[in-house]
Amino acid sequence: MSLRLQSLTLAIASISFASAAQAAGLDRSTQPSWGFTQDGTFAYIERITIDPSISGKDNAATTPSPTTYEEGRDINNMALNYDFINYGAKADVNDKVSVGVFFDQPWGADVEFTGNNNFVNGTVSAQQVAGAGQAAQAAATAAKTAAAAYQADPTNQTLAYNAATAVKTAQQAGAAYNLASNIAQHPNEGTNASVDSKNFTGLVGVKFGEKNNWQVYGGPVLQKLEGEVHLRGTAYNSTQGYDGIFAQSNGYGWMAGLAYSKPEIALKAALTYRSEIDHDTVAYESMPATGESGSYDMTITTPKSVNVDFQTGLNPTTLLTAKLRWVPWSDFSIKPPLYNATTKKATGADFKPLYPNGLNLIDYSDDGWAAEVGLGKKLSNQWAVSGSVGWDSGAGDPTTTLGPVEGHWNVGLGANYNVTPEVAVSAGVKYLMFGDAKSKIPNGDLVGDFQNNDAWIYGLRLTYQKK
Repeated sequence: MSLRLQSLTLAIASISFASAAQAAGLDRSTQPSWGFTQDGTFAYIERITIDPSISGKDNAATTPSPTTYEEGRDINNMALNYDFINYGAKADVNDKVSVGVFFDQPWGADVEFTGNNNFVNGTVSAQQVAGAGQAAQAAATAAKTAAAAYQADPTNQTLAYNAATAVKTAQQAGAAYNLASNIAQHPNEGTNASVDSKNFTGLVGVKFGEKNNWQVYGGPVLQKLEGEVHLRGTAYNSTQGYDGIFAQSNGYGWMAGLAYSKPEIALKAALTYRSEIDHDTVAYESMPATGESGSYDMTITTPKSVNVDFQTGLNPTTLLTAKLRWVPWSDFSIKPPLYNATTKKATGADFKPLYPNGLNLIDYSDDGWAAEVGLGKKLSNQWAVSGSVGWDSGAGDPTTTLGPVEGHWNVGLGANYNVTPEVAVSAGVKYLMFGDAKSKIPNGDLVGDFQNNDAWIYGLRLTYQKK
């Protein structure tokens, strides 16, 4: 019995291609391997729209900590809509060799906080700025006096303590003045961030085995990455007002996989690996609390990933699919040089460094896992429909303020219409139910609580295939 379920495969693909569009960490990846393992000449272009709703409460605790949270003010939806396009094409050189080129946008983020909460600047008057300046000047004078007294009697431990305390007080007063000046320049401005990426992948595949059932494939990847982060509001303590702009950079990696197919039962299975990619970029940073700014060389490494894809026909009109994805987000971090150096300077009551190694701007505690099961039904030679259920683990809770959700469950529906024997149009929609999560700043202090959030994802794909 031969199961010819090509239109059904595309119908399920029409919802699967949106499955990673709001996954753990910064993951929005779809894998070009699904297109490369199609039969014959194949090309596609798809548009994906993400419409998330992520709102919550800030922390009303007077002194936030990793274990202290009190429900505070409302945080309006801080996740912006996001649209992107992927496309690709492959062709068979002969019955054994295939080539393909693909474009996708694997990593991304778009957030902006608004309203009256700890993630949004307030307002500071000119008089308040002037008052902060006077306080800073007075503290600096007091520090000089205390330091002079200690220098005159360097064995006096009381004077040593007084001098250290006065210097720390002067630093705090100076930071308060710098922050007041910065807020006056950016009144009512909210925390916002964006990350954009572009992947260009070239693949070559070789089939082998008695019936060419096996295929090994691989090729180079060019990845472009850029982003920016602007921290606003008292939630970020002394790093409030930080600006980081990360210039577009090019990184190079590779992708490889192994696939098996048995057309008689519409069976396909593929294991695909994408390497991590190093980006040597320039960070343009500004830290108002210290008055420092400049451009700094840094490296960002986007994570590797492993995907498993499986499908099989259950009968001549029904197809079952399953997907599994792993991304080691626990190994990922963004550590801008000025941000990291500034956090190294933080000291406790004993004047010892709180963070000797400094802090990352963004990192995650857990790896990301995602799984999906789909079922499709061929209705006619032109129409096929499908449904799916999926799960994503998230990358830890509490998590970064720039993506405060703990994974999700999702359900999806898709449909495929064959315009001609070669041309098809697919559409899909998914509903995501996000897991509740606390948000934290890099030192671990809890700053928000986000519950009962969700998202809609819409996709449209046009395909051409000629066997």
